[in-house]
Amino acid sequence: MKLHSVAALAAMALATSAVHAQATQGVSKDTITLGSIQDLSGPLAGFGKQVRLGMMLRVDEANEQGGVNGRKLDLKVEDSGYDPKKAVLAAQKLVNQDKIFMMIAHIGTAQNLAAMPVQFSKNVINFFPVTAAREMYEPFHKLKYSFAATYYDQIRLAAPKLIKEKGAKKVCTIYQDDEFGLEVMRGGEAALKSIGMEFTEKTSYKRGATDFSSQVAKMKSSECDFVILGTIIRETIGTIGEARKTGFNPTFLGSSAAYTDLIHKLGGKPMDGLYATMTVQHPYLDEASQPIRFWANKYKTKFNEDPTVFSVYGYGAVDAFIKAAQKAGTNLTTESFIKAMDTMVIPPDMFGSAEATYGPQKRLGSDLSRLSQITDGKWKVVSDYVKP
Repeated sequence: MKLHSVAALAAMALATSAVHAQATQGVSKDTITLGSIQDLSGPLAGFGKQVRLGMMLRVDEANEQGGVNGRKLDLKVEDSGYDPKKAVLAAQKLVNQDKIFMMIAHIGTAQNLAAMPVQFSKNVINFFPVTAAREMYEPFHKLKYSFAATYYDQIRLAAPKLIKEKGAKKVCTIYQDDEFGLEVMRGGEAALKSIGMEFTEKTSYKRGATDFSSQVAKMKSSECDFVILGTIIRETIGTIGEARKTGFNPTFLGSSAAYTDLIHKLGGKPMDGLYATMTVQHPYLDEASQPIRFWANKYKTKFNEDPTVFSVYGYGAVDAFIKAAQKAGTNLTTESFIKAMDTMVIPPDMFGSAEATYGPQKRLGSDLSRLSQITDGKWKVVSDYVKP
């Protein structure tokens, strides 16, 4: 009988320690293991690389200063090639083999949606994914935290003001035929509805398309004077380039997916005049703001390449994690992190982010964005945050 009770007690102790180990997966006495999935070999490899480097910069800074409550950060990054199926495999490796504490700054909408079930089954938070899709915080899940104003809200709030300012009469849209493009298009519909208008023409393209001549011809023949772009890099350049070539010059408005220096670097002079919604600003090396200039040159010295706004997204995600993990204290668990996050107010940073607040039922930090425009081959911030 005694032996049985000893065995039972031992089994109970083992079970308890197993539960405790699971609750604090990725947190050891001196290390916090973070995971991230980036596109390092696919169509968004440029962005993925930059997010990764931005994260590495902040991780190195933290570790040089002794880590977070005495624990060093260990960042593990896997490649999805921007393929949801590969994102699932990457998530399985990070969650089950590398035993990460948290998934941070994972890039891509479809990729995040594919990976989340793998993480959530092991109580791993999806923190500050690099996508502005509503699914990153809706439907509510305690393990979701998002920082990016949604594509839907960006366009819904920014378009009415700009349409009125430009005196536009016929508004059209070209959008990618997937979750991302549809979000931009729906944001455009909501924007127009709020000012008693509708789209004159809607045209779409398949992900990976390179020819936009038929879509541009369609919008030109509809005499559109304002075009909402549900496009990313190649498609933004392709659409505007084709439009300029055919003498079609409406006002173009893109989302934060088009807010990248690659647009003016690859598209050249024809890209001048493009507007895009954005939050944090692109960190040019000769930026007027001294703190941004200092940061940009530090990044350039470390990685031998210019930083971009995606470097800032990666840096900011790790920075926010550090703030919340410090607040959670030395007993860092998923639950203690959530408790800390749910009282967080993250102030605006040097890149001009809007203040972000989180709560027990609030999983998006801020829904605000502002406008930037390409002028003389550079993005210039042209509006403050557009309040509803």
